[in-house]
Amino acid sequence: MNRLTHLVALLLLCVSAFRADQCDDGADRCNKWTETSHNRPLNTDDVVTYEQLKDMMSTGSVQLFDVREPDELEAGFIPGATNIPLGDVEQALRLNPDQFRERYGVPKPGLEDSDFVLYCQRGVRSLSALETARDLGYSKARHYSGGYSEWIELEPQ
Repeated sequence: MNRLTHLVALLLLCVSAFRADQCDDGADRCNKWTETSHNRPLNTDDVVTYEQLKDMMSTGSVQLFDVREPDELEAGFIPGATNIPLGDVEQALRLNPDQFRERYGVPKPGLEDSDFVLYCQRGVRSLSALETARDLGYSKARHYSGGYSEWIELEPQ
C-alpha cells in the first residue's frame, strides 16, 4: 500500500472513532456503516470489541491473528494469537490449508468463518489486513480495532 492509502485508512479510523463516540446514545442520525480505504462499506458488526474478544476467547471460538511485526511481539501479545505480519497476510491467506498449518501451526481460517479476527497495535494495520482478507473472499473476517494497546489497558495484570 502506498502512503496515501495508509493516511486515508488512518483518517477513516479517526472519523469512525469520532462517529462511534457521537453515536453511543443510539441516535438515529448515525448509521452503522463506515467506509474503508477501498470505499467499501464496513459494517460495525465486523469490528470486535474487547468484551466480544474476551467472550470469544473464553469459549475457544476465535482464530486470532496478530498482524504486527515479529519484533513488536517482544512487548507482548494477546494470548492464543498467531503472528502473521501485515506484509505477509495476502500470501498467507493464499496458501492451501496444509501449507498454512505447516507454516503457522494453526488451521487456516475458512472463507465463511466469523471467528477469524485480526488485530495489531491500534487497529490501523488490522483494518488493512481485514481489507486484504475481504478481497480474498473472507467475507466474515473481523478485526479488533482497539488492538494490543487497548488490550493491555483493559486486561487485568
